[in-house]
Amino acid sequence: MRVVTAGGHGKIAQLTHRELAGRGDTAVGLIRNPDHAAALRAAGAHPVVADLEHVGVDELADHLHGADAVLFAAGAGPGSGAARKDTVDRAAAVLLADAAERADVRRYLLLSSVGVEGEAPAGTDEVFAAYLRAKKAAEDDLTGRDLDWTILRPGRLTDDPPTGRITLTRHAPAGAAVTRTDVARVLVALLYHPGTAGRILELVDGDTTIADAIAAVDRR
Repeated sequence: MRVVTAGGHGKIAQLTHRELAGRGDTAVGLIRNPDHAAALRAAGAHPVVADLEHVGVDELADHLHGADAVLFAAGAGPGSGAARKDTVDRAAAVLLADAAERADVRRYLLLSSVGVEGEAPAGTDEVFAAYLRAKKAAEDDLTGRDLDWTILRPGRLTDDPPTGRITLTRHAPAGAAVTRTDVARVLVALLYHPGTAGRILELVDGDTTIADAIAAVDRR
């Protein structure tokens, strides 16, 4: 497969590049900063400079032609304010969907987050609340499109060694964690199971192997 990832320099994106390259797939990473190109090449990906806050839909679509799938793994990141949560976590995801439609790429994976449903609890930091609202708005836009989308909401992310055992369900236990490597492996596995399209899935550590968890979702 040829998979184009928005937010190609992120931690999960780079792990996903490695997983794809290890399978013999072609990983393409969209990056804002050209200085990040070397890191993507080291992860087995082909870097493409495209700033999602400024690129037009036609130019972005040109980068997607020939792809089998797109993955939105971009985020404004720590230290950014509420405004950039909207321009990156929401608007850039919408832009990628627009470009995918224009380039006739039907498969779209959206990396979202647990906690986006409902109002943020009282006392939640305003920037984090804006992040959750932006992620939910991106989900709402995607679910209204005629694309083969899957939304993955991981729990609290860690850099611990992967366990290879997960819980993958519509509503995962609150507060549970999952390793970034296991998230990357689940994203790649979803690409290989088109029957998971049209699903919103939450992901945390668990007792089921990734292969079995994905197969169970694919059968539903």
